[in-house]
Amino acid sequence: MTDPIKTRLIALLAERSAKRGDFVLASGRRSTLYVDCRLTTMHPEGQLLIGRAGLAALRATGWPVDAVGGLTLGADPIAYAIAHASALAREAGTGEIVRAFTVRKEAKQHGTGKLIEGPFLPGDQVVIVEDVITTGGSALKAVDAVRAAGGEILGVLALVDREEGGRQALEAAGLEVLALVTATDLQPHLPAAAG
Repeated sequence: MTDPIKTRLIALLAERSAKRGDFVLASGRRSTLYVDCRLTTMHPEGQLLIGRAGLAALRATGWPVDAVGGLTLGADPIAYAIAHASALAREAGTGEIVRAFTVRKEAKQHGTGKLIEGPFLPGDQVVIVEDVITTGGSALKAVDAVRAAGGEILGVLALVDREEGGRQALEAAGLEVLALVTATDLQPHLPAAAG
């Protein structure tokens, strides 16, 4: 049986975020697939679908999640969508609230000098979220920041796994990885590359 939320999320990502061509990624690698998740994660329907799918994926693990977050900017709308979905679910009497936080790329040079913003607390059981996993580097940077601030990492949740070795790198670091969508899921829904 197909999941209508996942089906629509794949369609929205394919329509708004994914492109075929020749691209240089943030990692420096070349790829024939480019995925700009922000075009979906910042879209109202994308927020709704990601919040529901992300929360369902987390609840299915049985993990006692206190908070979700990751490296700004890609992780931010995903974490906020999941937190919002959890508040709606709690209002309906199903489950606990999951808080969202943001990990800065570097600590502020003013005020409290925080690296983690939002209602993160030392001792929280955390799932790191990521928009796209390619090498796993952004997620690992967020993991290090959360651990240094006293958080316990339960795993990593990605919106899209490009299936280019990032999942394996995270798993080699002892992290369980969940992906809402994979590159394999997206491929059949993409038009041919322009050219």
